[in-house]
Amino acid sequence: MSLKQTPSQTVGPYFAYGLTPEQYGYDFNELAGGRLVDDETEGERIHIVGRVLDGEGNAVDDAMIEIWQADAQGRYAHPADPRGSNLAFKGFGRYGTGTDPELRFMFDTIKPGSVDGQAPHITMCVMCRGMLSHAFTRIYFSDEANGDDAVLATVPEDRRATLIAEREETPAGIVYRFDVHLQGGKETVFFDL
Repeated sequence: MSLKQTPSQTVGPYFAYGLTPEQYGYDFNELAGGRLVDDETEGERIHIVGRVLDGEGNAVDDAMIEIWQADAQGRYAHPADPRGSNLAFKGFGRYGTGTDPELRFMFDTIKPGSVDGQAPHITMCVMCRGMLSHAFTRIYFSDEANGDDAVLATVPEDRRATLIAEREETPAGIVYRFDVHLQGGKETVFFDL
């Protein structure tokens, strides 16, 4: 007997209340949130702010964004990091867009250092209703030398701008704006892992 493949289901928001409970009105805190730093964290403090937009340019109200990044010296919070793990900086955050009145995701973190000669970047995973699989992308920084990055070099030149967060100096500090476009002419480049 051979079994047939079952149909795909969307990746969310099933069980998202356990990952981003505030987004669904539960009165308990998330295990991981948008604040990746504390007073002891070394590095340049930055804010990553953006929205997840559908093909018509509307903000998605139930997206879940996860980020993972290196510390300011380019070390990950992982014992297998050959440069030596920095377990003091977890480098992982999660944010539900439905927790913000403007449907944004917001992360308070530090600017990551270069890892293995790559341009400083943050890895992002996007999940929301209607998606059959989560999508992975990267956030690069407009004020960095991104031209020598091996991963960015694989992206067609006319599409690279979809991966660049724009720096703004604000009274609240340094903000990098980065919107994720799920479809359309400005669609963000997503990577297969």
